[in-house]
Amino acid sequence: MSLADVPLLISSPSASSERRVTPSWSIAHLKARLEPITGIPAASQRLSLRVGSQDPVEVTAADEEQTQLAAFALQPYADLTVIDTRPAFARTDFSDVSAVEKYSMPSAEYETRTDSVLAWKKAQKLGRFDPSAPSIEQHKIQAIEREIEERGLTLSSRVRLLPESDARRGTVSYIGPVPEIPGLGAWIGVTLDEPTGKNDGSVKGKKYFECGNNCGVFVRPERCEAGNFPQLDMGDEDLEEL
Repeated sequence: MSLADVPLLISSPSASSERRVTPSWSIAHLKARLEPITGIPAASQRLSLRVGSQDPVEVTAADEEQTQLAAFALQPYADLTVIDTRPAFARTDFSDVSAVEKYSMPSAEYETRTDSVLAWKKAQKLGRFDPSAPSIEQHKIQAIEREIEERGLTLSSRVRLLPESDARRGTVSYIGPVPEIPGLGAWIGVTLDEPTGKNDGSVKGKKYFECGNNCGVFVRPERCEAGNFPQLDMGDEDLEEL
């Protein structure tokens, strides 16, 4: 009467899996079957079997061709560890994929495929292929507009320039685009309390608001904090504004 197969948990430095073994197998036969699973040559395998919390027992014998696994305490879901006895330099690290040649499809070829995610997006008119979707530039402009609204920036509102180490304060005198300055969307024109700015409310000769010399700056909304800020004496020069 043949003994029923026993499921074991096989583990090695590069693999782990559940396998069923037949108690009538010889140790040599088991090692031969473990070689393609673990990548360790049968002659370089050392096996140990651990049942529950018991100490592991080496699965070895003087004659491994004749010794059957039934000679050992096989229990369902016992741990069978496969140890590689080869020196480190002779082992193959199957987890290291740095030397594996990788295929990268050229962009031009991917663009022409009809079975890609890109082709599906085009057919469904999703994302950037949606004719009603705003452009990247429109997204940026809308984001700036939301920033202005969320920060409560309005004409004549008092603001403190950020970061707080700047310490300058002023009044919002202009909100809108400034084509003379590189960058999309609205800028905030601020009349500073002290002449520590960069201009008089003009950019390259075009006037956007009235203020004294060096009392004007144009900054992005994220540089402004609205609030009931009284006037302060200030002297730090901002190197980032335009």
